[in-house]
Amino acid sequence: MSNLLVSVFCPDRTGLVSAITGHLFDVGADLGDTSFAVLGAGAEFSSVCRVPAHLTAQELTAELRTLPELDGAEISVTPFGLDADHGPSARVSHVVTVSGGDRPGLIARLSEAFTQYKANIVRMDAQRVAVQGGNRYVTRFAVAIPAASTESCLNTVANTAGELGLSCVADAQ
Repeated sequence: MSNLLVSVFCPDRTGLVSAITGHLFDVGADLGDTSFAVLGAGAEFSSVCRVPAHLTAQELTAELRTLPELDGAEISVTPFGLDADHGPSARVSHVVTVSGGDRPGLIARLSEAFTQYKANIVRMDAQRVAVQGGNRYVTRFAVAIPAASTESCLNTVANTAGELGLSCVADAQ
């Protein structure tokens, strides 16, 4: 078995996740860390996959290109040379959700607050949500915060959000 990083970017359309993961299953791939997101009118899928040793990155790329759902997609399949298992800095301790109006620099300010306390951002998702009278921005951080600095880190993040006029909710995992 070997590990490959499968990345796909294309226009968003129904059936993408099903087509990609169905094909990966059919070729004997075991999905590890996997993400999918709609980005504007596009969609992005990426996964660290354990595949049978006989299946090369070039062969998998060529096979994925035959899927009608991936017509016009940017497809990249490369060897994944890092450890496919998480280290301690990727164990999510909290999900922090910040929401409100658009604030330039929001993600930069909040990520600086996490860094100050040696908290690792494991995943981040930011979306503009249409609501009556305008837009609402929702940003979610899945973070690994060292136990010794949890309270200080979360207070700093909440204070930073408050200074920007935004709400902040932290949920322990």
